Amino acid sequence: QVQLVESGGGLVQAGESLKLSCSASGSIVSIYAMGWYRQAPGKQRELVAAISGSAGTNYAPSVEGRFTISRDNAKNLMYLQMNSLKPEDTAVYYCKAQRYTNAYWGQGTQVTVSS
Repeated sequence: QVQLVESGGGLVQAGESLKLSCSASGSIVSIYAMGWYRQAPGKQRELVAAISGSAGTNYAPSVEGRFTISRDNAKNLMYLQMNSLKPEDTAVYYCKAQRYTNAYWGQGTQVTVSS
């Protein structure tokens, strides 16, 4: 079992930055693939960025070059640095940990970007 808790969301203006954190506990999280997803009102949840246990990364085209995902396995933390935020980035952001068919989700943190 893995427990995930997101933090760092908030209300910012377009062009500003936020850094989200995901704290993991309950298992050897370093062996899990992890990622950030988001869900805007009326839309499906979508992948924002993912990072493997060996720190390989991939990003959604809409955030490539603006967002950076990272992890600190020693502290069981994952981060999402979000720069140059746009109103269309407004959503609830969730962290996810997965190993084989076992997937775990956090409760989400709201990010709101005003224009």
